[in-house]
Amino acid sequence: MVQSLTVRDAIIQRRSIKLFNGQPVDREMLLSILDDAVWAPNHQLRQPWRFIVACGKELEDLYTVLKEFAIPKWNELSEEDLEKQMKKFTTPGGYVFVVVPEDARQKERLEDYAAASMLVQNIQLLAWDHGIGSCWKTPGYLDNPLFRKTLGIQPGERIISMLQVGYFDEMPKPRDRKGVEDLVTIFEKKE
Repeated sequence: MVQSLTVRDAIIQRRSIKLFNGQPVDREMLLSILDDAVWAPNHQLRQPWRFIVACGKELEDLYTVLKEFAIPKWNELSEEDLEKQMKKFTTPGGYVFVVVPEDARQKERLEDYAAASMLVQNIQLLAWDHGIGSCWKTPGYLDNPLFRKTLGIQPGERIISMLQVGYFDEMPKPRDRKGVEDLVTIFEKKE
């Protein structure tokens, strides 16, 4: 097995990409990434996720949906302003919507959300290893009943991620993180 990045390198070097260059993401590559990403840890192997994928010809239909739900009063904008607003949606080379069940049991619902979050991290790291950037988006309209219906979200399901994926020309600079010395408390038994 040839690995281009160590796990540590992938974790530390990965960045959220917001400025994509518009190059399309190959469907087979994206499906291969998803196929590997499902190895995320998940309680009792429930595999609490499904995907709605758009890359290629279906992107035009998705842009129409995003325009309607993401850009208020889009029909009142000039063509130039609308194009400028839409750029943040039209430059990614693909989209993955991660959908999870909303289990009525709180413990299971939280476990499923945590597992799906690890799955999203896997997607991002695997994509990064292929030179594909990503950005996990959670806009409010993901819960809009009409948006949900348009994407085929069933009752009892929730979209937890609109993951934009694509190629990019410029690597964002790393941002400082808190050091472990600021985050760890060593356990001391309280009497």
